[in-house]
Amino acid sequence: MQQITVDQLAALNDAHVIDVREPDEFASGHVPGATNIPVSQLGERFGEIPTDTTVHVICQSGGRSARATEALAAAGVDAVDVAGGTSAWRSGGHPVEPA
Repeated sequence: MQQITVDQLAALNDAHVIDVREPDEFASGHVPGATNIPVSQLGERFGEIPTDTTVHVICQSGGRSARATEALAAAGVDAVDVAGGTSAWRSGGHPVEPA
């Protein structure tokens, strides 16, 4: 499984970020520009996930995003797990936006 740090993600221009947390978690603050597709809805919302670009998958601390990244990669998506999740993103001083 491919993985990057939150600092590496922050350095990317126009990264496509999928936040797999539940809507209430997403609403409490997320990576700017992230799309919320809860891990429980990945299968039914697969059509919303781009297959022509790298997708960066994030959750709160890394567990759900790791599982989602593995599932997406198995389905042919170029998916990369964001290590440490939104918790590490905030701890690193990176900006969050409300829903």
